[in-house]
Amino acid sequence: MIQAFRNFMTRRTISAKARNKVMNSFSNYKIFSDIRVNSETLRQKEQRPHEVLYFHKVDDPYSHLTVQCIAKFQSSFDIILKPILVGEENLDAIHEPSLYNIYCLRDVQRIAPFYGVNFNAQEYPEKKLIDKANSILSSVKEEDFAKIASSVSAALWEDDADALDELSSSFFSTKKQVREKLIQGNEIRDAKGYYFGSAFYYEKELYWGVDRLPHLEERLSDLGAKKSKECQKICPLELQAPDQLTSDTKINLYYYPSLNSPYTFVSTKRVRQIREDYPVNLITKPVLPMLMRMMTIPTFKAKYIISDAAREGRRHGHEMQSIFSPIGKPARKSYSLFPVIDEAGKGFEYIEALLKASFQDGINIGDEVFLENLIGDLGLDWQIVKKDLNTKHWKKILNDNVEDMYAGNCWGVPSFKITDQDGGNPFYVWGQDRMWLIKEEIFKRLGNE
Repeated sequence: MIQAFRNFMTRRTISAKARNKVMNSFSNYKIFSDIRVNSETLRQKEQRPHEVLYFHKVDDPYSHLTVQCIAKFQSSFDIILKPILVGEENLDAIHEPSLYNIYCLRDVQRIAPFYGVNFNAQEYPEKKLIDKANSILSSVKEEDFAKIASSVSAALWEDDADALDELSSSFFSTKKQVREKLIQGNEIRDAKGYYFGSAFYYEKELYWGVDRLPHLEERLSDLGAKKSKECQKICPLELQAPDQLTSDTKINLYYYPSLNSPYTFVSTKRVRQIREDYPVNLITKPVLPMLMRMMTIPTFKAKYIISDAAREGRRHGHEMQSIFSPIGKPARKSYSLFPVIDEAGKGFEYIEALLKASFQDGINIGDEVFLENLIGDLGLDWQIVKKDLNTKHWKKILNDNVEDMYAGNCWGVPSFKITDQDGGNPFYVWGQDRMWLIKEEIFKRLGNE
């Protein structure tokens, strides 16, 4: 199945037209809306309550963060929360396991304070403590899960064996019971089309952790399930960075985009905004799409990525519309022109325009007439730029960019790096989810000037 989808995405077994049709079906707003309407109609017909599944993995840093919000979520909405204990992630969905584990721990260390959550762990818990945590939670009743899971998570990540022993005296499951519980949980999670912990599922739609919980809150509120009319969020971010910042010193902001990434597309508008509002030198360092880096993306993950990115795009006023995937020759042709365009000071504008063409306008960016017109729109001379078309100079540049990105334990896009003006003190962060954190880091470095 994995190889088949990879072949599908790289044109080996199916036409670009068919591939684009599938991608457009994943991102289409009407299909998205119809699924929601039909799901709610069926729920009401069957007289079912608002049932939300929550997938919890005890040794997942993000689950520690999310579980702190569960009690407030339950008290704020008229829902039945069904906690599902899960084990190992679906390995087909993890491309760089060693980098993944390091990055997840570091990311939660950074963002937890902004949610008012304590997380000082410098390493993952020992297996014996993980086993004990799973034993405790395997025997907890659903109605007690929020309170007990929060205590278990705190003890686990604080390496507090005594606290876990005390909880274990009241809640205990055998190894066999735990194993069966985790297998069952993984089967439910996989059947819903997901692959990690710290995620919610409600009526045909998935929501990852505190980052996507606002989408679920909004949906439930629209359905009249919110108990109070107050607009307060369940897990609000406590931010300090202002909307705009001025300084005589500039920070270097490195941006690692990919031409086939829907998440990169939905980030471009906000990257441009940061450049306008903050004192940064924006340095664009494109990388090859993961599928062109010999990685595989299983169908269920591709569906989630595209549909989630489309949802995020609508949230940020930068909606995906008509998609034409540039995988293969279109991407190579477009990348071949990047070095000369970047030297002319238009690197970001070029990548931004290519992504708009691919994810909003449904244009084949490998079309030379399109490229010629785009170069003209950028105020550059096509006769000069086209000399680099289909050359190979770009390959080393993009390979170097990937190596730089990997140095910060980032493998996906968009990734970012912040450095001081002299290039020192690097701060790497991955994902359009963390653009608020970029502003916080810049403000931290320059706010007192």
